[in-house]
Amino acid sequence: MQMSEPLSQKNALFTAMNRFIGAVNNMDQTVMVPSLLRDVPLDQEKEQQKLTNDPGTYLLDAEADMYSYYSQLKSIRNNVEWGVMRAEEQRRKKDTTAPEPVRTEPESDIDLEQLLQYHLRGLHGVLSQLTSQANNLTNRYKQEIGIAGWGQ
Repeated sequence: MQMSEPLSQKNALFTAMNRFIGAVNNMDQTVMVPSLLRDVPLDQEKEQQKLTNDPGTYLLDAEADMYSYYSQLKSIRNNVEWGVMRAEEQRRKKDTTAPEPVRTEPESDIDLEQLLQYHLRGLHGVLSQLTSQANNLTNRYKQEIGIAGWGQ
């Protein structure tokens, strides 16, 4: 059974991605009327993070209410599911005058394996934080409409 451990390590990023997508899908299914989230302030912890300008805040600082937070989490889910390239293609369709981004080749002295590990650790951390935020938004919505104990 030594195969299961490397397999689980290999799928750790996929597991984190699936957890995030599942949390956002659950949020999307729970929030039946997203407009109810308008003008609902974010929790105090998020407000304090914005005030301290903590680099650990993953979502935009311009968020004013839970609706924008909800919309942004759904947008990030779409980018994770469909890839950033598809989102860029859609943006190009809207703005046909945008110049093509210049691609640079990686320098030969960079250790690509270390660079990959660095980005995978960062991505895993971001996905974990976003999953937590989607679950928090779902629970907060349930509290706001009075069904906090359902589905647990």
